[in-house]
Amino acid sequence: MGRVIAVANQKGGVGKTTTAINLSAALAHKGKKVLLIDMDPQGNATSGFGIEKNEIENTVYELMLGECSIKECIIPNVYESLSLIPSNVNLAAAEIELIDVDRKEYVLKNEVDWIKDQYDYIFIDCPPSLSMLTVNAMTTAGSVLVPIQCEYYAMEGLSQLIYTINLIKKKLNPALDMEGVVFTMYDSRTRLSQDVVDSVKSDLVDQRIFETNIPRNVRLAEAPSYGLPIIAYDEKSAGAEGYNKLADELMKIR
Repeated sequence: MGRVIAVANQKGGVGKTTTAINLSAALAHKGKKVLLIDMDPQGNATSGFGIEKNEIENTVYELMLGECSIKECIIPNVYESLSLIPSNVNLAAAEIELIDVDRKEYVLKNEVDWIKDQYDYIFIDCPPSLSMLTVNAMTTAGSVLVPIQCEYYAMEGLSQLIYTINLIKKKLNPALDMEGVVFTMYDSRTRLSQDVVDSVKSDLVDQRIFETNIPRNVRLAEAPSYGLPIIAYDEKSAGAEGYNKLADELMKIR
């Protein structure tokens, strides 16, 4: 049965979608069968694979409203053995439309349970907010991976995110755990990056901190505009090397 991992941080611009795309692709490149679910109405994980998000008939929005089956909205092999459930701006309306739905926190989980054993890893790219979409992702997932940008405000909102994870674990999904924290946009040339790493490590002594730091990398920033994960855009770049190492680290867990 596949591991389901939500990639979440309610703070925007921390490399959340970049991590979801490139970690998924790195694992697929290593022979794992991977599904990425884009739960962000911005649809950046969808366009990051060169897919025109506004021209797709079946997205996670239609799935959440019961207008299509999960198999009907999966786009297979967007990269090697990596498939995608796409998203677009329509998803922003889902929270309102789910208000009167019974057990609305479990809508995504009920669908993913049908196909979970067909994949080694399922990643859910969450929106940058603690919304009903994020709650659905966390009731579906077994763990939460938290990307943190190496900047002064790195800890901003993190305590609230951890509180939310613990609340969902208590009330909705007893199986939910913190997968760990991964540092993004790390610049080894600056003292700030290392200071942020040291500060977060001292504050989160009970959480797993991944040893791999994802570097600040121009090629990594360019790749989405070409609709490619970094491993396909520039396999020898520092960004590709970082996500390959992170994939290796993740594969050693459990």
